[in-house]
Amino acid sequence: MTREPLGRWGGKRIAGQQSGDSSAGSSRSRPLLAQPRESGGAVILVVEKDPHVRELESFFLEKAGYQVDFAADGLSALDLVQQRRPDIVITEILVPKLDGLSVCRAIKDDPALKATAVLVFSILAAGQRAREAGADAFLIKPLAERRLVETVQELLDARGGKAS
Repeated sequence: MTREPLGRWGGKRIAGQQSGDSSAGSSRSRPLLAQPRESGGAVILVVEKDPHVRELESFFLEKAGYQVDFAADGLSALDLVQQRRPDIVITEILVPKLDGLSVCRAIKDDPALKATAVLVFSILAAGQRAREAGADAFLIKPLAERRLVETVQELLDARGGKAS
């Protein structure tokens, strides 16, 4: 598998990470503040604490033509959802401050956000719990490029959303 250079994000921070946070992988981090939407691909917010998984998800999703933002914890994710209004939120269950299922519930309980698609992506076999939380889809790790990109596209298609 081909991987992009580790320094491609210019040392910017990921929402929810403190400076000096060793899990931030400062050379691999994304901007703290949301950027304006560019024309083209859908905006996807990835909520993931593992910098290696973030990098891999970003590579697959950006290669498929999507714009990708990141949050390292659930509280930062909710802030970014309010600010950025992504088309899809992909969240791991096991994230700090507010777990991914709680993030999903908060999105689905908010009338202004409930149309946002939520994909729960976890190492835990928790598909039923994800559905109960309101998730639109569930994938179990390990990460598979084709399965991730196809699921994202299916969620967009179901909402009449933007193709990559």
